[in-house]
Amino acid sequence: MIKLVKWMNPWPVFLSLVFMAVQVVGMLAMPTITANIIDFGVADGDIGYIIRTGFIMLGFTFLTIISALLNVYFGAKESQGLGDTIRKKIFKTVTYFTNEELDKFGTSTLITRTTNDIMQIQFVMMMIIRIMTLAPFLMIGAGIMAYSREPDLAFVFLISMPILIGLLFLILRLTSPIFKSLQLKTDNLNRVFREGLTGIRVIRAFNKDEYEKERFDEVNLDFAETSIKAQTILAFMMPSMVLAVSVTNILIIWFGAQFISVGDMQVGNLVAFMTYAMQILMGIMMVSFVLFFLPRGQVAASRVMEVLNTPNIIKDPDEPKDLKLDGTVSVKFNHINYRYPGAEALALEDINFTLNKGERLAIIGGTGSGKTTLANLIPRLYDVEEGAIEVNGIDIREVAQGSLRQLIGFAPQKAVLFAGTIRSNLKYGKPDATDDEIWHALDIAQGKDFVSSLPKGLDSRVEHGGGNFSGGQRQRLSIARALVTKADILVFDDSFSALDFKTDAKLREALKPETRDSAVVIIAQRISTVVDADQIIVLDNGKVVGKGTHEQLKRSNTIYQEIMDSQMKGEDI
Repeated sequence: MIKLVKWMNPWPVFLSLVFMAVQVVGMLAMPTITANIIDFGVADGDIGYIIRTGFIMLGFTFLTIISALLNVYFGAKESQGLGDTIRKKIFKTVTYFTNEELDKFGTSTLITRTTNDIMQIQFVMMMIIRIMTLAPFLMIGAGIMAYSREPDLAFVFLISMPILIGLLFLILRLTSPIFKSLQLKTDNLNRVFREGLTGIRVIRAFNKDEYEKERFDEVNLDFAETSIKAQTILAFMMPSMVLAVSVTNILIIWFGAQFISVGDMQVGNLVAFMTYAMQILMGIMMVSFVLFFLPRGQVAASRVMEVLNTPNIIKDPDEPKDLKLDGTVSVKFNHINYRYPGAEALALEDINFTLNKGERLAIIGGTGSGKTTLANLIPRLYDVEEGAIEVNGIDIREVAQGSLRQLIGFAPQKAVLFAGTIRSNLKYGKPDATDDEIWHALDIAQGKDFVSSLPKGLDSRVEHGGGNFSGGQRQRLSIARALVTKADILVFDDSFSALDFKTDAKLREALKPETRDSAVVIIAQRISTVVDADQIIVLDNGKVVGKGTHEQLKRSNTIYQEIMDSQMKGEDI
């Protein structure tokens, strides 16, 4: 928690503490004013004194209320501001995570840490600003005022306070570990619930509804039982406080009545002493309340800092080079080796080729041959283990990631669409794109007809993940989004797979004149998609086993012939 303080604005915290101090002064003045009204107003029958002192009490009351409100306002403002800052930092950090770092944490725990954990930090920080600073001043001030009023009754606190502190310590000792475990159980609950939502189609297809319900019920029941256990123990806190307060009141009244009967104490002083005693005990209870939630906040802060302190494997160089194309585009894979983290075997081994402006390179191979891995290396979503990827002769590791990716239009294997409109999705890579440019890209991607048939056209709603479109429609929108960028390097990672052969052929034909100034990489599994490429690379188990045109590979490459035979039944295209 201490490490998070550096992100707080000191001025709202300072103002909150100032108004808290004023609030304490007002609270401590009330019992003394009340005692004076009783002793010098009521006892003597002085109505004028009662009225004058009553107005003073109203003034202190008004001051206390205003100070409390301002204290809450500035405390809430800064605690919520801290949460806003942490969320921004986490989001920015996670956006630069590689797949390795994302897999290390998992989506469900990252969501929990960004929402539930930060809410815990905000809540605890708010209590620290307001209560943890208010309570000590209130206890010390009330103790001094009580002792100055009646030192003979101070021994009462030596009896009641150890009882209260001991009970609270025992309760906190029992509940803190349980509440810590609730954070992990929240992760599990979110994970199972998220899997059930994202995999609902698979669950229904395999008729696993009951199985998934049981799986969710198991983690849900585990979470509920743990929470009930903690809350049951916590339920003893209020009776413990009531017991300590009641014992204190009984002792004060018992001994105070005896002092009054012999004339050693005034009634007003007894009332004031009881009020100060309640303020002292209230301060102890407030501190215990903060201490109860502090471990949860500490766990949440540790989980958040774990994300923020995770180093990015892929980093920008300290002095990035300026990548200038000057009308030429050249992408070179110079003896590339790549291995997934923790894997023994290489995913890609000795990949070597050059792609120039106006050329189309197709990469084909079986499932798991490394096609998508190779595509992800170009925008530097992964870093190579050996060798270098060069754009116009410059190693991409020597270039800022943002500068590199501005040159690349990417259509991923899974056509990811964001909630919004078709226009907002297609302008994702080029915010200043005009409607004419968007319609032109849709025309090339063979998506113009179905978009224009929608009632709202480009303003048609896109649901989360593009769930209101078919697979082929999502792919065409994804391709159009890449084309809108008019990038110098275009990468289509198996993004034609959901298209029928006729649409595929039309799209490739429309791409030829559109991409004459770009270097194009097409990842595919279908022979028909790669047949007219300038160069075809055949991958098998991460190795290049063939390179050439369709005609060359058809005659000489066994793997290519097998793929062709399996798809075309031995017939040529």
